[in-house]
Amino acid sequence: MPLPRRLRRLAATLVATLAALLTVALLPGQAVAAEGKVSGGRLDWGIKQSFLTYVTGPIAKGSWALTGGAATVAGSTFRFHSANGAYDPATGALSAAFSGGVRFTGHQENGANALDLSIGRLTFRAAAGGGAGLYADVSSKSKETGQVSSVSQAKLADLSLAGVDLRGAAGTLALSGVPATLTEAGAKAFGNFYTAGTALDPVSLSVNLPAAQPTSAAPSPSAASAAPTATPTTPAAPPAATPEQPAATPPAAAPEAPARTEFANGALDWGVRRTFRDYVTGAIAKGRWELGGGAADGGAFFRWTPAKGGYDPAAGALTASFGGSVRFTGMRSGDAYGLDLTLANPGVTVAGGQGRLVADVSGRTPDGGSQTLTAVELAAFDAAGLTPEVGLLKATELPLRLTEAGAKAFGNLYPAGTEMDPLSFAVALDPAAALPPLPDIGSAPPAAPSPSATTAPAAAPAAASSSSAGVPAAVAGGLLVVALAATAAVLARRRRRSTPTDAA
Repeated sequence: MPLPRRLRRLAATLVATLAALLTVALLPGQAVAAEGKVSGGRLDWGIKQSFLTYVTGPIAKGSWALTGGAATVAGSTFRFHSANGAYDPATGALSAAFSGGVRFTGHQENGANALDLSIGRLTFRAAAGGGAGLYADVSSKSKETGQVSSVSQAKLADLSLAGVDLRGAAGTLALSGVPATLTEAGAKAFGNFYTAGTALDPVSLSVNLPAAQPTSAAPSPSAASAAPTATPTTPAAPPAATPEQPAATPPAAAPEAPARTEFANGALDWGVRRTFRDYVTGAIAKGRWELGGGAADGGAFFRWTPAKGGYDPAAGALTASFGGSVRFTGMRSGDAYGLDLTLANPGVTVAGGQGRLVADVSGRTPDGGSQTLTAVELAAFDAAGLTPEVGLLKATELPLRLTEAGAKAFGNLYPAGTEMDPLSFAVALDPAAALPPLPDIGSAPPAAPSPSATTAPAAAPAAASSSSAGVPAAVAGGLLVVALAATAAVLARRRRRSTPTDAA
């Protein structure tokens, strides 16, 4: 059955609009984009929702786990962080590798998982001329033999960038909703659960590129370089000692090290709870979070910094307070929120091998309560074995359990004893010690152009401090047009032939 004339006209109009939109969105203006390294960014991908449903469903009865600092967005999309790579503004060639991974397990038999698939180090590659693909390190178990095979940078998906010109970009480059199709290598990675050509979830990414450099005349020699060089003078030799001078006084003994070391630098990393973040940004609360006071978003956790406090190595006692706040809001009704919870100024205390996480808590919880609490004990952890190393007192991913007071602070969403996200922190006992780096999710993607009567709809802009369900971009509207045009073509083909049903 031929494609209706009205739909053909609509597709042609949308493609023409795409070309005009992208020409304006990526125009470099008076600045010249600099070639160089990609530094920071995020990639959001749900892989394939039917696969996630299958893994956690009644057949596979499995689960998935995040690795390497990966995070989730709205529960069903994985976020990979810390992009690095290279970009050529002259050709539009881009390579960006992202950190973090996810492991899927299921079909457990006799203590072993027949399904065991790990995907990590995702890399987006766009060649000069428009071809693009998504690559990853993959480890998978064969369902026939049970043998585990690992492949480095297998091409999982072909990406459609039809009509998108990546040349001349600078600052933050964002792509939203890029159509993805499974490759032959990707089908093998999924244990042939899906065939090559199967549509996967679309890919969204945002990377920081070298800033555009304005053209200017060559700088003139500086005054410093033109100034004459002064001739150094030879210092006078010290007078020789005479017999009448008294003997040198021996140096005083060094004072004993203080029992308590004060510090003024440190960071606390905590994601609160992954399911709580997903609840806030998901379909029920439809909310977001905002950062304040220097707090930062590391994708899988928030970072509160700086720190101040003291450490007594003899007693193994620590008192540390951290700055910053994270405000969670959701369940909006008019100008009010059913959920409005702020965690601020967290602190860590350790005594006798036991640790406590405290914080100031304020706002409204989903159970209708309103609270303003100072230094309430949210959770407890085992601090045995906490010792300084290389000038840092550091703890990495300590198991953390909610206390009774913490359960009340969260409006009894979780009972006391619930396992929260693990806790990491570091304080600099030596002022020169470097803190662990924060995962770099890059700058917030730029807002998409506002839709008008003659342009294609654009994705809604995301707040700079919020983790939203999608990653809007300057070219988001264009890619949506590509998706619509591709959909129209697919519909036409489907009317001529039948298609296989999804495996899950």
